[in-house]
Amino acid sequence: MDILAQILPMLAIVVVFYLLLLLPEKKRKKQYNAMIEGLKLNDVVVTNGGVIGKIVGLEVEEMILESGPNSVRIRFAKNSVASKIYKE
Repeated sequence: MDILAQILPMLAIVVVFYLLLLLPEKKRKKQYNAMIEGLKLNDVVVTNGGVIGKIVGLEVEEMILESGPNSVRIRFAKNSVASKIYKE
């Protein structure tokens, strides 16, 4: 009975850690992967570096963004996208 009293708090901490940290991260990663897979031409995105641009070319692992007043085209990896800007 004494061993159970020592193990139970540690087990409870592991369960709380899993519920509070790991499950939300799995859900966020699943949503992010769905967003990356759903990218299409003319979507406006923000990269991890802060570049805001419109997708003008898509490949399997890369994309070409058009950004700025001079319509500069830059090649990025798809996983460098931080978020998609949804227009209302």
